Amino acid sequence: MFEKILIANRGEIAVRIIQTCRRLGIKTVAVYSEADTSALHVREADEAVYIGASPSIKSYLNIDNILSAVDYSGAQAVHPGYGFLSENAEFARRLQEAGVALIGPSPDSIKRMGDKIESKKVALKAGVSTVPGSLDVITSDAEALRIAKEIGFPVMIKAAAGGGGKGMRVARDEKELIDGVKHAGSEAASSFKDGRVFIEKFFDNPRHIEIQVLADKHGNTMWLGERECSIQRRHQKVIEEAPSSFLNEEIRRQMGEQSVALAKEVGYSSAGTVEFIMDSDGKFYFLEMNTRLQVEHRVTELITGIDLVEQMIRIAAGEKLSFTQDDVKFEGWAMEARLYAEDPKRGFLPSTGRITRYLEPEKVENILIDTGIYEGGEVSMFYDPMVAKVCSYGDDRKSAM
Repeated sequence: MFEKILIANRGEIAVRIIQTCRRLGIKTVAVYSEADTSALHVREADEAVYIGASPSIKSYLNIDNILSAVDYSGAQAVHPGYGFLSENAEFARRLQEAGVALIGPSPDSIKRMGDKIESKKVALKAGVSTVPGSLDVITSDAEALRIAKEIGFPVMIKAAAGGGGKGMRVARDEKELIDGVKHAGSEAASSFKDGRVFIEKFFDNPRHIEIQVLADKHGNTMWLGERECSIQRRHQKVIEEAPSSFLNEEIRRQMGEQSVALAKEVGYSSAGTVEFIMDSDGKFYFLEMNTRLQVEHRVTELITGIDLVEQMIRIAAGEKLSFTQDDVKFEGWAMEARLYAEDPKRGFLPSTGRITRYLEPEKVENILIDTGIYEGGEVSMFYDPMVAKVCSYGDDRKSAM
């Protein structure tokens, strides 16, 4: 087992990873930018290393600076959390070359699943149900029109290297399609330095279901139930729950088995999430695989009793999973709400500055709060406005609500 882990992230997820490391007796190293000098994750870690100026490109996204912090601290492994470098194959490769363990999958798995077109091809090979659409990037308006007519409007234009709702446009007619290809490509190029886009069938009011998978380096792969993330804003999740009230046992099993097949096809190890959309008839289709921990991983932990961060660490250390698929039991219901620093009077734009008042509820049974802030701390303009998560657990959906 590792003695010291560096957490290449910030905010609530860094604090949450520190909690598990502390329970396992593992020392933690926080990294911080100029804006995060007094941040909560810096206070909670055993050590902290400065990695650059406030903009993330100069700090949390700077691979050289992170690797220097790893070298300086003597950390044996790095947990990337989510966002930033968590799905960056180059970062994973550089760590591998330095002899430092990434608490996550291999560089090859990250690369293949990180490209939405490549991942769709892998899914088809693994026998996974996929969304009707193109298997290659769009190179002309004529090609876009041909594909859209084949699968039928409405369609979704998506960035091949996208995420977080960026580089996505819905088109319900030919004019919206041509405009959407142009704007989605432009947004993708500025957000991901990759302007490639492709087209898929768009479903109105679909259910967004994701399956949590866990795989070690010894060939053991399993699924840990589903999460429903249908309540979204601008293609980003706001409320998540586990299980889904929409699935029956047969569909749940099919989704789980297809997710395991996909993970095995790509040689996956670590925790990962396979995302599906489901139409009103109960048919489901593969969207993408997230090769990292999810923001909403806590609801899975609450209904299974399995600490996903702990399992990621043990897998990265070369351990076998200590339980089998038959050992995984789902009990109760869990929900999560994301807490944002935003101003509703200004169209929910991010709100920054000093936190003058922050009160968490006193010890309340079946309530779990992950936070990256404290009273007197700062919400920076440089990072995502999500500052905390509130999770609840109950015997059934009503009590969880």
